[in-house]
Amino acid sequence: MNESDMPIKTTHQHPLARRDFLRGTRLAAGFVIGSGIHSLLSSCSPQSSTAKIAKGNTVARGPSAKFIPDIEINLKAAPTTVPILPGQTTQVWSYAAKLVKGDPNNLQIIPDSYLGPIIRVRQGQRVRVNFQNALPQGQASIVHWHGLILPEEMDGHPRFAIQPGQTYVYEFEVINRAGLNWFHPHPDGLTGEQAYAGLAGLFIVTDQEEATLNLPTGAYEIPIVLQDRTLDANNQLLYLGSKIGIPRNSNMGGMQQDNSGQSSNGMGGMSSIMGFLGQKIFVNGKPNFTLSAATRVYRLRILNGSNSRIYKLAWSSGDLLTIIGTDGSLLARPTERKYVMLAPGERIDVWADFSKLKVGTEVSLNSLAFSGAENVGGSSMSGMMSSDNAPELGSAMMLFNVKIERKEKETLRLPNQLTNLPLLRPEDAVNAAQPRPIELSLKGMKWVLNGHLFEMNTATPQETVKLNSIEQWEIINKLNPGAVMDAKGMAHPIHLHGVQFQVISREVLPELAAGWQTVKDGYVDEGLKDTVMVMPGERVKLLMKFEKYSGLFTYHCHTLEHEDAGMMRNYRVKE
Repeated sequence: MNESDMPIKTTHQHPLARRDFLRGTRLAAGFVIGSGIHSLLSSCSPQSSTAKIAKGNTVARGPSAKFIPDIEINLKAAPTTVPILPGQTTQVWSYAAKLVKGDPNNLQIIPDSYLGPIIRVRQGQRVRVNFQNALPQGQASIVHWHGLILPEEMDGHPRFAIQPGQTYVYEFEVINRAGLNWFHPHPDGLTGEQAYAGLAGLFIVTDQEEATLNLPTGAYEIPIVLQDRTLDANNQLLYLGSKIGIPRNSNMGGMQQDNSGQSSNGMGGMSSIMGFLGQKIFVNGKPNFTLSAATRVYRLRILNGSNSRIYKLAWSSGDLLTIIGTDGSLLARPTERKYVMLAPGERIDVWADFSKLKVGTEVSLNSLAFSGAENVGGSSMSGMMSSDNAPELGSAMMLFNVKIERKEKETLRLPNQLTNLPLLRPEDAVNAAQPRPIELSLKGMKWVLNGHLFEMNTATPQETVKLNSIEQWEIINKLNPGAVMDAKGMAHPIHLHGVQFQVISREVLPELAAGWQTVKDGYVDEGLKDTVMVMPGERVKLLMKFEKYSGLFTYHCHTLEHEDAGMMRNYRVKE
């Protein structure tokens, strides 16, 4: 093989860790809980019991008499309205929650936002969540606790989805170390719409180790949920060409009108290939977000909660981003990047030091331009990925602004060491010589995993692993020769349920190296992860141990339109 034909490679060594989360802040300063949210919260009163929340409902899975929770929460998915822009309120679907048992700090509501709640727990606590589906008819749902290591019945597999009017009781012990996790719907074929409509919240785990680090807390620990949304002239959410809850036109290229008379790209079929991009950037459920800050250090805990959009995060000032954690862990020690890539489902933990800035200074977190994440035949095809006038994937965008408004004395210092965890060794994998391949490719008009679409109850022998085994998996984003479109593929964020992994190497095909060069320095692969971005032509090796729970778990693309179209498979952990 000539040197010019050699794959371009990077290799990594890796750690793990932990964390905790938000409190008050001026996250939603000046907002008051709207009447729609308030009525939902009232229907889940603190005195409610499991029996009461299930009254008039079919209990798909009930509580266990032997399970004694430290924390119990009633969680209801239902339509409501929130003010997003001046004028008419916006119809959304939201999780309303009330604390049945536990400390008041276990549950936090983001005022006047469709997002939430924020659930905060300590490692080792036992949690019961009484989930009630109050969505419109035809909207089966189930909750996936993204990042948590749970038994199969608690993980939110689509086969456990419940119909409107049903209740599902989750009961589990939190075994994760400290970290920023989140929860969202996971029904087969409906995840994209339900998440886009507003169903998402944060699940924050803390532990004793993290408490010793003296990281920013309270008003200086800020959740940042990045999403992109499109609103019509009446402030209503548009998804794939129509309002939420309205059946979609599957015509791939046609135009259609919603009830407001506004035309949008008909994208029911095209979305299975291209995904969906919105016009406006939302932070914590609001556009045009500004963080009012002091001359202090802040901990920004950033989730990419978009359906399809990938971000290339960078400070407008040109300062380096200081990263202290990713997905499910703190890093062993802080690291710096000029920019950070963040694909849907991924999280990043940023130490943001504003202590040397003058009052009145403004700085923004932007998404820089990048290329190569989608390889379609011309700008007209690329435009189908978006709603009308939405920035294309890889466009430069301002995400949110930080305004320094108060002078305060800073006393915190960035720790040199964050955590010291033993890492898995690649040579200890049972298949170190031949990693398990997971090929991403286009089959007809659908993205597939190892040539197959999702099958609800099936895991092939090639998708079966042994409990307590260490394995290497290699995610291979293949070329698609002969494909009508996307012959060179798209970027895919691959999420594994039920396990955390280390990224041990990356390489890319030489013919696709140009796009890869615009993103490669933004990978933060040093920590434990559950979601990994894989560019076209890229091969990414993962190292993981399947421990604690046997059962059937999913792995899938976290571009939600790809997932809904079948880019999801099961793997089985056998004892």
